[in-house]
Amino acid sequence: MHRPDMNEVVGRDDLLLLTLDTLRYDVAVELAAAGKLPSLSAHLPAGTWEQRHAPGNFTYASHQAIFAGFLPTPAAPGPHPRLFAARFAGSETTADGTFVFDSPDLVTALADRGYHTVCIGGVGFFNKQGALGNVLPGLFAESHWEPEFSVASPSSFESQVARAEKVVADLPAAQRLFLFLNASALHQPNWFHLPGATRETGDSRETHAAALQYIDGHVGRLFDAMRSRRRCFAIVCSDHGTAYGDDGYTGHRLSHESVWTVPYSHFFLEPSA
Repeated sequence: MHRPDMNEVVGRDDLLLLTLDTLRYDVAVELAAAGKLPSLSAHLPAGTWEQRHAPGNFTYASHQAIFAGFLPTPAAPGPHPRLFAARFAGSETTADGTFVFDSPDLVTALADRGYHTVCIGGVGFFNKQGALGNVLPGLFAESHWEPEFSVASPSSFESQVARAEKVVADLPAAQRLFLFLNASALHQPNWFHLPGATRETGDSRETHAAALQYIDGHVGRLFDAMRSRRRCFAIVCSDHGTAYGDDGYTGHRLSHESVWTVPYSHFFLEPSA
């Protein structure tokens, strides 16, 4: 995958980080290959996802790493130069084109470069209810979470996108934006995204796939909003996968191929005509 010079991107373009929480790599690849992700596939280089390894096996750990500059790592022998990196001696993945920062996290570093930083939360670690739920949103100048954004909401992603559209519309045109959105729709429970599924039958690989198709049906609105002001550099990835009975495992926060292997992509969203 082409790696742009992030020292040119930062300060020039708006930035979008969309984490498709809990998305499995195999499901993402299968749906893209079957033509069932038209909105996402239109932007994926060659219409395919890149296979990567997650920096953590559950949401909190993975996002702490991502916000420190450790995006999912290409699933091949490295070292692999990173897009963003905190400055520290001996780093083998800081290279020409890496945006190096002295702040403790990328969000703060971008704010220091004049970006308005916005978090639109999804799963519980972003719900701002209690101390732990405030840690990750607390990195941002502006953060949003409502029950309609949560894992329990069948319309979570469209509600999150609507909030993103409002954020973009309310921002002065000259203000650079870093928007982070944690999509909760794929996380359990997701059975309600598959017609005919019931609470009693529960979640499965099939309902997980249906949730991704649901996201694809609305992600075009998010992309349109983010490119409405200027060019936007977008990173779309999973933070970790999840197991549906694979080798006897269910869920995540465990070390299994279905959890560690994630889809990743980055691309530019060109301004609207």
